[in-house]
Amino acid sequence: MTLSVTEVSAPAKRFLATLLPLALLAAPLPLAAQTANSVADDLPLEEIQTFAEVFERIKRAYVEEVDDRTLLRNAMRGMLSELDPHSAYLDANEYQSLRESTQGEFGGIGIEVGTENGQLMVITPIDDTPASRAGLLSRDIIIAIDGTPTDNLSLQEAVNLMRGEPGSQLRLSILRAGEDSPRDLTLTREIIRSESVRHETLEPGYGYLRISQFQSRTPEQARRALERMAREQPLEGLILDLRNNPGGVLQAAVGVADLFLDIGLIVYTEGRLSDTEMSFSASPDTPARDVPLVVLINSGSASAAEIVAGALQDQRRGVIMGTESFGKGSVQQIMPLGNGEGLKLTTALYYTPNGRSIQAQGIEPDVEVVRGRLEVAESRRELREADLEGHLGSQNQPRERAAMSQRLRDDYQLSEALNLLKALNVVDRRR
Repeated sequence: MTLSVTEVSAPAKRFLATLLPLALLAAPLPLAAQTANSVADDLPLEEIQTFAEVFERIKRAYVEEVDDRTLLRNAMRGMLSELDPHSAYLDANEYQSLRESTQGEFGGIGIEVGTENGQLMVITPIDDTPASRAGLLSRDIIIAIDGTPTDNLSLQEAVNLMRGEPGSQLRLSILRAGEDSPRDLTLTREIIRSESVRHETLEPGYGYLRISQFQSRTPEQARRALERMAREQPLEGLILDLRNNPGGVLQAAVGVADLFLDIGLIVYTEGRLSDTEMSFSASPDTPARDVPLVVLINSGSASAAEIVAGALQDQRRGVIMGTESFGKGSVQQIMPLGNGEGLKLTTALYYTPNGRSIQAQGIEPDVEVVRGRLEVAESRRELREADLEGHLGSQNQPRERAAMSQRLRDDYQLSEALNLLKALNVVDRRR
């Protein structure tokens, strides 16, 4: 299609006069050497004319005066937000906030959110933050933030509303599956210093490694945790807890999977551009090569967490236990812009070693265990020595054992993972 500038309206003329030089400037050198008419041939000029007319009508007739900068920025936001839920235009504050979250410190309530069917949804609360302490759960729908409905907010606008000065309060209205009416929660913002890794010993020889999100320092923190547990006592089994882990840095996920794999593919990505096609394989330097492994996942396990679970599952390195994961199988690239702002753009999909795409599918656990709590029926419980008044205590029982037993009763999935590790060791010894 060929359309000369004289054949369009006055607003479109002004828009095209600006657009064509910009298109030439942004194009590769061979293209920049071509004429403006050749660039115009590649552009949908009818849609550009319509855009220019809409732009002009808003400028002339909208109830309040809007400057050109705001209109153009909103157009860019809309252009990206309509691609997928994870692409976005980031102003300077939003760009800085994103960098802070991947580095592990920001001000807010400690929550990861996404959109589904136009609704703002909790992916996961971060451990030991106002959000987790308030009882927010994965897949809770946030319908209002401080009284502002979320249905007309972009994902980044919602994040900006939830972040703020430490000590200030935030009111969320959420709708939970199975409930007829929304509930209001008031949270107090804090400095969120999210240590992404913690560990402990559940029972002698059985370790627990919790990764709450994947930051740039996560692989090294996880390595140190594994070495520390192994120094205390040789590990007979390990539980890797990725529940409610929203993901994070791709390379961090690769680094964590590499702690348990000494050979083979971890993940590969495919996109339109050659630099988005990457492949990552395990290295021989593996501190936990032979430790029996159970990986816990749930619907809040997303993105980088699914990369780790998928790699370990395909390589038959561990047993995946829990419930189906979130299903975010896309890779976002953060592109800095010349004005100090940024672009978050989905550039590739990732695939597990066996070629599975996780996008909108998720990881199916090898052993499905739903969230629950162990309850002891007191009326059927048999009397034991420990129930007798004045009984002698065991000299060998660690003091923290009672507290740990209570925790295992409170976390049914964790308890079942520990039982499975013990069973695997029994079978291995009999072999």
